Amino acid sequence: MCGGVGSRFWPSSRQAKPKQFIDFMGTGRSLLQMTYDRILEVVSADHVIIVTNGDYADLIHSQLPDVKPGNILLEPARRNTAPCLAWAAHHIAALNPEASILVTPADHLILREKEFHTALRRGFDFVETNDALLTLGIEPSRPETGYGYIQVGKKVTEHICKVKTFTEKPNLDLAKVFLASGDFKWNSGVFMWTAKAFLKALSENAPELSQRFESGAGKFGTPEENAFIGREFPACPAISIDYALMEKAGNVYVEAVDPGWSDLGTWSALRENSPKNALGNVTQGCQVLSYDTEGTVFSVENPHKVVVVDGLKDYVVADTGDVLLICPLAHEQQIKQYVNDVKSKFNDSYL
Repeated sequence: MCGGVGSRFWPSSRQAKPKQFIDFMGTGRSLLQMTYDRILEVVSADHVIIVTNGDYADLIHSQLPDVKPGNILLEPARRNTAPCLAWAAHHIAALNPEASILVTPADHLILREKEFHTALRRGFDFVETNDALLTLGIEPSRPETGYGYIQVGKKVTEHICKVKTFTEKPNLDLAKVFLASGDFKWNSGVFMWTAKAFLKALSENAPELSQRFESGAGKFGTPEENAFIGREFPACPAISIDYALMEKAGNVYVEAVDPGWSDLGTWSALRENSPKNALGNVTQGCQVLSYDTEGTVFSVENPHKVVVVDGLKDYVVADTGDVLLICPLAHEQQIKQYVNDVKSKFNDSYL
């Protein structure tokens, strides 16, 4: 999945080039390219399907030239993850009704890839022998309010349990309760299932969405597919796969993993996963002269700009040339509101 705009990483992540296309980690590879490289260990290159917004076709072709054009599904409108995955599953099922599917966002960070690959192989074994929808659950390390949580139920294998409940982005007090209980995992947004199990569950739990795609029977995998999607996809509800399916289905399971995962959804997550100096400051793309400053992220696109600061603690300073953001990291959940305010007061060119 590669269609998000990454608004919590504004102003570095913009509508024209969202965070998945940016080399945030300084590796020479964008988050999308790192994700692609990572999954080639378990999925052959010709079986990689990318679902993205139509505006990003050129970026996809530029960053992943080895992906066949027919494996890039271009959404004509943004409708969140449920329509995205419904289309992908129907497309894949038309090519191979017996297919197993791994779903992964394009903008996540995995530090321990061997553990991740081991978890995926276990997951494939499970979904291929059970009528199951499987999600990877991450052991929480802090009371994070920006992630969804999964309550773990009865153990069915050494590593896999039945899911009791999903909770979307709790407040801080509830997140502290979840962490203390030991019964909750972070929802990674990485899913595994067979095409058959997913389409069956979608039909049972999200019939209106399912029927819209089922009306295209015979068109997926043919030249008629894009014309059908162009008509039907914009009429789909904008709904996440968690709300549309995972919170309703009775055959949802979680595999507990600890692969050094982060969804890199916030500047704090970038700070946590980046090299730091002795005072915990992170510097990207610029030269910084700091005084009495700690725990601060500096992200400046102009490598010739010198940033001089005094007295900052736990801030983000992000400069893209036409936008400068200076914000306490404790307020970063408000960045989406900043973006909305900029849009209403100025214009879309700053988004």
